[in-house]
Amino acid sequence: MLKKYYRLKDLGVKEIIINKSRFIGLATPIESEEQALEIIQRVKKEHYNANHNVYAYQIGENDEIQRANDDGEPSGTAGKPVLEIIKKENLKNTLIIVTRYFGGIKLGSGGLIRAYAQCAKEGIMAAKKGYNLLMSNVTVFYDYTFHGKIENYLQNFKYVIGSEFTDRVAINILLDDVELDTFTQEIKNLTSGQSEIHINNQEYVFVEEVNND
Repeated sequence: MLKKYYRLKDLGVKEIIINKSRFIGLATPIESEEQALEIIQRVKKEHYNANHNVYAYQIGENDEIQRANDDGEPSGTAGKPVLEIIKKENLKNTLIIVTRYFGGIKLGSGGLIRAYAQCAKEGIMAAKKGYNLLMSNVTVFYDYTFHGKIENYLQNFKYVIGSEFTDRVAINILLDDVELDTFTQEIKNLTSGQSEIHINNQEYVFVEEVNND
């Protein structure tokens, strides 16, 4: 499993006008090629009277699946620029569809490449970019005697996801690998070694990218 990879948060749609042509960029996270094709067909039905529904997608931990389709635009002027934007943004499991309603003014090959790339980028911005971070799901068991100290220490961590109070306290937390060793040692120190720490599994947590522009 990858430690970290970039992806989109959710579906985003952005419309722009270039030389009277209407471009609608849709960017969305996907999990499979089947899902990508279903979304493409749905968009084609929705925009059945559009001149072009260009698309590109990239799927897989190592980008094993890459597809681009010009949908009637001159070869290499539409689908490929969209795919290149996905690659440039280092996005995995991503589909972008750019719908074009022709406005009567031809853009030329260079103009088409720029227009489709720009619209793809706008779609990504609308969808919001972030990354999946692989974290360890950890449960800490300890006696109530230590709860005040540990509760105070846990304020330093963002992903405390659950707690259970029975004959002892059980806290469930997600930790980055960088944090894990330090966390384990500090819990042992706070409880004088009278605690149990179980690493349950690993899971991805989505972290939204902050845009300071």
